Amino acid sequence: MRLIVMLLSFALSTQVWAGELSRPAGKILLTLSGNIENTNEGGNAVFDLTSLEKLGMVSFQTTSPWYDGRTTFAGIPLQKLMDYVGAKGSVVKVTALNDYTTEIPLSDFKKYNVILALKINGEYMRIRDKGPLFVVYPYDSIPELNNQIYYSRSAWQVSRMNIE
Repeated sequence: MRLIVMLLSFALSTQVWAGELSRPAGKILLTLSGNIENTNEGGNAVFDLTSLEKLGMVSFQTTSPWYDGRTTFAGIPLQKLMDYVGAKGSVVKVTALNDYTTEIPLSDFKKYNVILALKINGEYMRIRDKGPLFVVYPYDSIPELNNQIYYSRSAWQVSRMNIE
């Protein structure tokens, strides 16, 4: 009987979480839309800085065409963010504050451990420095990532993502 109560309690708590994310209190930095299961504002999933950081940050060093030498980026694993919102689809359309748009295969996030960087060399990224959010691949980790295909997927000043 105790096991049944525990299983039922777990199932109900899981069901309550699925579909409804908590609403952030701060300034919205990122809006996810499209084919997602978990939302918090009008069919979208919106995030402020605090709600993004709560997902758990990782960091790595890499070289890139935008900075001299090795740079340390810290941010949210994009696969983790996609799992959190229940993304279903094959492509993520990423849009920047200046309306630059790029399409990234959803499979890239897991295959290459791509992050949505919030920090560069320990400091929060400012808009004038490609922030506040920047899609970054660990370019040095796999030789194939050092080419224009992946550089063009590395959008900065990210504000929206649409899962298709």
